[in-house]
Amino acid sequence: MENTIAIVLAAGKGTRMKSEKSKQVHKILGKEIVLRAVENAKKAGIEDIIAVVGYKKEQVQAVLKDSVKYAYQDEMLGTGHAVMQAKEYLKGKTGKVVVLNGDVPILRPETIEKLIEKSNSNKEYATLLSAIYDNPYGYGRIIRDDGGNVEAIVEEKDADELQKEIKEINAGIYCFDIQELLKALDEINNDNASGEYYITDVIKIMNDKGLKTGAMIVEDNTEILGVNDKVQLEILTKILRLRINAEHMKNGVVIEDTSTTYIYDDVEIGTDTVIHPNTTIKSNTKIGSNCEIGPNAYIRENCELANNVKIGNCVEIKKTKIGEGSKVPHFIYLGDCEVGEHCNIGCGTITCNYDGFNKSRTEIGNNVFVGSNTNFVAPVKIGDNAFIGAGSTITEDVPEYALAIARQRQINKENWNKKD
Repeated sequence: MENTIAIVLAAGKGTRMKSEKSKQVHKILGKEIVLRAVENAKKAGIEDIIAVVGYKKEQVQAVLKDSVKYAYQDEMLGTGHAVMQAKEYLKGKTGKVVVLNGDVPILRPETIEKLIEKSNSNKEYATLLSAIYDNPYGYGRIIRDDGGNVEAIVEEKDADELQKEIKEINAGIYCFDIQELLKALDEINNDNASGEYYITDVIKIMNDKGLKTGAMIVEDNTEILGVNDKVQLEILTKILRLRINAEHMKNGVVIEDTSTTYIYDDVEIGTDTVIHPNTTIKSNTKIGSNCEIGPNAYIRENCELANNVKIGNCVEIKKTKIGEGSKVPHFIYLGDCEVGEHCNIGCGTITCNYDGFNKSRTEIGNNVFVGSNTNFVAPVKIGDNAFIGAGSTITEDVPEYALAIARQRQINKENWNKKD
């Protein structure tokens, strides 16, 4: 998005997390909350992003790497002070700057886009994201004039009885005109009980200058929820999980029990695929149509399943590609593996893909029948139409059409267990 910059505030201590880690690097469905905030901005079309870091900044930087620029807040002196630290990146720029919170991870990119669009189309110098709460206690109230413009934000402790009845609250997410924000930042002070610089003071400064300000009410209040402790972390995980599951169901996927199904971001699932209970599907996985997954299935990262594939109960697959019509029924581990079309993988089969130093691949061709309790010691290749005898440990390649049996011949020692 041209002429738009984002500032992500990620410097807070998060003491209520009771953790040695920065709260910014705690994960929701496998992804750090600060990374989610940054990716939400990128998905909204914003490429120029500044992360304001402070407490345990090395942890945050290890997550975000070079995907953002950095500003540093060494003293925690309020939200206005945090934005001040990014001033050097704003000087000489025109357009809009969006201020986001690193601990608000499930804000929809579409909401960010709408906020910017409203600010531009209404020619507002400041546009706030707001929400309607039936119980707004503890939140700053949005005071509007008769024309709907924002006059002020009044904090709970400063609100009179009439203002406390207002249900529209400040969500703490803003879109500012860059040049007017820079001017306002030079005027805000910390002359308050907390001794901090508040970004909300920018609104009053702009209003006093006669600059137009406004607010946009978010459609889904869950989007603006933040993470302050591990209870809230679990709540947001549940909200995002249900949101992702709902999107897949709208696209034609059958999920039998959304409360026990965990589907991460960036997963593609075809129509009429059935997901049974207690299934986890991690990121960068593609599943075709008319597949059957679970129950108790664990599909890890970077898997690709073609149409009409069956993944049964107690199956784990990782970095594995499975061809059309193949069956992986139950109690199986396939890692770093490629399975061709119309194969049957017997119960108890595993790929021994790690030798303690390196990960190696197993390649199984088309129309292969694998007997139960087979071990594939990678690297190994199985040709098309091969049969693997049950209980085999396969350490060498198997040519096409071959029957491979790799086990000791049975020996019966009669009367071995007979007592005298």
